Amino acid sequence: MPALAVCGPVNFTIHPCFRPVRPHNTVMNDTHEMPGSPGEDALTEQHLAELVDRFYERVRADPELGPVFNAAIDDWPEHKRMLTAFWSSVALGTKRYRGNPMAAHRPHPIRVEHFDRWLSLWRDTAREVLPADQVERVCAYAEKIGYSLRYGLGLMERKGALPLGVPTL
Repeated sequence: MPALAVCGPVNFTIHPCFRPVRPHNTVMNDTHEMPGSPGEDALTEQHLAELVDRFYERVRADPELGPVFNAAIDDWPEHKRMLTAFWSSVALGTKRYRGNPMAAHRPHPIRVEHFDRWLSLWRDTAREVLPADQVERVCAYAEKIGYSLRYGLGLMERKGALPLGVPTL
């Protein structure tokens, strides 16, 4: 985890879920690209569609994640379109996604270890598909979303608790 300098020489470690990223509601141009710093490649809808497509092809074939996702998704092309809209809303601020991710995930047999595998595949695919300048930002969004889902699904590790949330004596 990177150290963040605060007030001169004082450093502390910040969890990757809380790394600073450009706000999702940054003003957009009409090509739905995230404006960047000079010399930075813009993130586009096409990048996100390619990322979602390749990533979910890997998820479908993954021995750990495939059984969970394949049992839950009947129409993969439609699911990928919806997830491209989701990521467009998150990363480009397009507001195209209209849904409830927590409610969508709640009925499925998701375990805490699925999140680590999901993030690993996401990072690998993002490195292959996205402009290098955008990989860290999009992965940071994924980490924050994963953190929120784990929390909302009751899968967060608790100090002094056994895996099922039973307090230790």
